[in-house]
This record gives sequence, structure tokens and C-alpha cells, in this order.
Amino acid sequence: MQVKVYNSKASEVGQLKLDDAVFGCEYNEALIHQAVVAYQANQRQGTKSTLTRTEVRGGGIKPWRQKGTGRARQGSIRAPQWIKGGVVFAPKPRDFSKKLNKKMKAQAFRSALSYKVANNELVVVDELKLDAPKTKYMAEILKNFKFDKRTLVLVSGDATDVVRAGANIEKLTVTDANLANVYQLVSNVAIIATKDAIKKIEEAYSL
Repeated sequence: MQVKVYNSKASEVGQLKLDDAVFGCEYNEALIHQAVVAYQANQRQGTKSTLTRTEVRGGGIKPWRQKGTGRARQGSIRAPQWIKGGVVFAPKPRDFSKKLNKKMKAQAFRSALSYKVANNELVVVDELKLDAPKTKYMAEILKNFKFDKRTLVLVSGDATDVVRAGANIEKLTVTDANLANVYQLVSNVAIIATKDAIKKIEEAYSL
């Protein structure tokens, strides 16, 4: 599989051969969905906690006698219907994490990446060098490629300038190729990857 290689001004400067084992896989929507659900579940902290009626301080004595007052019978001022009472089925800290084995995670990544290539949503650039780590230079590159939707930029090595320049752009995510995940691939419409980033991905996901 051959793809065009561009410079930062969106001018074609060559071609690059992609590894079919990584970029030519069959689209597996079910596996991708499973990987995305697992990723999002693993981001949850699961630390929310409120008190049940047994944990709220006070309320040990019966508010008033059972009969003869004309009011509804009550056993404790910490019952759920009372102000400052306990919470029914109170949420407690729990672990939301889901496990996905390495082979499934890797195949989901290949499948998502192959889908991007097949739909011309992956652009390969020779390198990303900015005159200075400023937002305007990164915005200019996106304008050259006519990307105005959510975009993922995959870089390799020391790319501090690119990361800083893209930090203030709302629809832009910059990440190292080694740290990219399936959720980032599917949640962004377009992907810009440097040649070095493509090489890293092929080294990591080649069968």
C-alpha cells in the first residue's frame, strides 16, 4: 500500500509504502467498540461515595412516640425522607476497570488505523518543524490541509514544540505514536502522522 507524503505546506514530496499487516486490516467494529468501552471505563475513578442511614451521625432516638400524635410514625431522623438523612442505595467506591488482552487491543488499533487509511483520513507528512512553539504556526499547518474538524497529530521523538503549539487549539490532539490508543483514532476525524511516527507504529504493531 502506497500513500502520498506531504510537507507542512500540504505539497506532495513523495510516497511511502505502508505495512499491509498494520494498515490493511479488515474493519472489526465490534472489537473496536470493545476497546473504546474498556478505555473509557478505565478512565473512571470510581471514588464517589455518600452515606446510608446507618452511617449518618445521630438519629438514635425515636423522634416521637408511635401513636397518638396525629403525625406519621417515624423511627429515626436519619431516615432517607428526612433532611440530612441517609441516601437510599448510596453510591460507594468501586472499580469500573475492564480488562482487554494485548492481542485484542493491538488488533483493534490496527483495524481502526486501517479504516482511517481506507477512507483517506490519514495524512503522512515528512516532518513537523515549527519556527517557534506558537499556536499560529500549528494553526497554519491545519489550514494548509483544510482540517477544521477534530484532528489527531501523531509524532515521534522530541516534539515539545509541536505539543506546546497545539495545546491551545480546541479540536487538536497531539500525542506520541507509542502512546496513541484506539479511542483517539476513532474520536478524531482526521489524523496527521509523521514518517517517523508511522515507522514506530509499524515496529510496535507489525505481525
